[in-house]
Amino acid sequence: MLFSVQVEVSLRDGVADPQGATIERSLPHLGFDGVRGVRVGKSIRFDLESADEAAARAEVEDLCSRFLTNPVIETAEISLTAVDAAGSAS
Repeated sequence: MLFSVQVEVSLRDGVADPQGATIERSLPHLGFDGVRGVRVGKSIRFDLESADEAAARAEVEDLCSRFLTNPVIETAEISLTAVDAAGSAS
Protein backbone atom coordinates (compact mmCIF):
# COMPACT_ATOMS: atom_id res chain seq x y z
CA MET A 1 0.00 0.00 0.00
CA LEU A 2 1.07 3.55 -0.62
CA PHE A 3 0.67 6.15 2.12
CA SER A 4 0.94 9.90 2.00
CA VAL A 5 2.75 10.92 5.19
CA GLN A 6 2.77 14.27 6.94
CA VAL A 7 4.99 14.85 9.96
CA GLU A 8 4.56 18.05 11.99
CA VAL A 9 7.62 18.67 14.16
CA SER A 10 7.49 21.12 17.05
CA LEU A 11 9.62 21.99 20.03
CA ARG A 12 8.66 20.37 23.32
CA ASP A 13 7.00 22.54 25.95
CA GLY A 14 9.58 24.42 27.96
CA VAL A 15 12.19 24.46 25.16
CA ALA A 16 13.21 27.98 24.15
CA ASP A 17 12.15 28.99 20.63
CA PRO A 18 14.38 31.92 19.59
CA GLN A 19 13.00 31.95 16.04
CA GLY A 20 9.43 32.17 17.36
CA ALA A 21 10.46 34.92 19.81
CA THR A 22 12.07 36.94 16.99
CA ILE A 23 8.92 36.68 14.89
CA GLU A 24 6.73 37.64 17.85
CA ARG A 25 8.87 40.72 18.60
CA SER A 26 8.73 41.81 14.94
CA LEU A 27 4.97 41.54 14.43
CA PRO A 28 3.94 44.76 16.26
CA HIS A 29 6.34 46.73 14.04
CA LEU A 30 4.42 45.39 11.05
CA GLY A 31 1.05 46.35 12.51
CA PHE A 32 0.11 42.94 13.93
CA ASP A 33 -0.66 43.65 17.57
CA GLY A 34 -2.01 41.06 19.97
CA VAL A 35 -0.14 38.04 18.59
CA ARG A 36 1.32 35.96 21.42
CA GLY A 37 2.97 32.58 21.91
CA VAL A 38 4.59 32.25 18.48
CA ARG A 39 6.27 28.87 18.04
CA VAL A 40 8.08 27.70 14.91
CA GLY A 41 8.18 24.12 13.69
CA LYS A 42 8.59 22.22 10.48
CA SER A 43 6.36 20.15 8.24
CA ILE A 44 7.73 17.14 6.37
CA ARG A 45 5.70 15.37 3.68
CA PHE A 46 6.55 12.23 1.71
CA ASP A 47 5.06 9.04 0.29
CA LEU A 48 5.81 5.65 1.80
CA GLU A 49 5.20 2.15 0.47
CA SER A 50 4.30 -0.24 3.28
CA ALA A 51 2.36 -3.47 3.89
CA ASP A 52 -0.32 -1.79 6.03
CA GLU A 53 -1.03 1.28 8.16
CA ALA A 54 0.43 -0.18 11.37
CA ALA A 55 3.72 -1.03 9.64
CA ALA A 56 3.80 2.40 7.96
CA ARG A 57 3.24 4.18 11.28
CA ALA A 58 5.96 2.13 12.99
CA GLU A 59 8.41 2.92 10.19
CA VAL A 60 7.64 6.65 10.29
CA GLU A 61 7.96 6.72 14.09
CA ASP A 62 11.38 5.05 13.78
CA LEU A 63 12.36 7.50 11.03
CA CYS A 64 11.33 10.42 13.25
CA SER A 65 13.22 9.22 16.30
CA ARG A 66 16.38 8.38 14.34
CA PHE A 67 16.55 11.12 11.71
CA LEU A 68 13.73 13.65 11.28
CA THR A 69 13.58 14.99 14.84
CA ASN A 70 15.76 15.54 17.86
CA PRO A 71 13.68 13.56 20.37
CA VAL A 72 15.31 15.38 23.28
CA ILE A 73 13.78 18.75 22.31
CA GLU A 74 11.19 18.01 19.60
CA THR A 75 7.94 16.09 19.21
CA ALA A 76 6.39 14.75 16.02
CA GLU A 77 2.74 14.43 15.07
CA ILE A 78 2.27 11.87 12.31
CA SER A 79 -0.62 11.75 9.83
CA LEU A 80 -1.01 8.88 7.35
CA THR A 81 -3.40 8.78 4.41
CA ALA A 82 -3.76 5.71 2.19
CA VAL A 83 -3.33 6.58 -1.49
CA ASP A 84 -4.86 4.50 -4.27
CA ALA A 85 -3.13 3.53 -7.51
CA ALA A 86 -4.39 6.72 -9.21
CA GLY A 87 -2.66 8.82 -6.54
CA SER A 88 -5.75 10.06 -4.71
CA ALA A 89 -6.53 9.61 -1.02
CA SER A 90 -8.74 6.65 -0.26
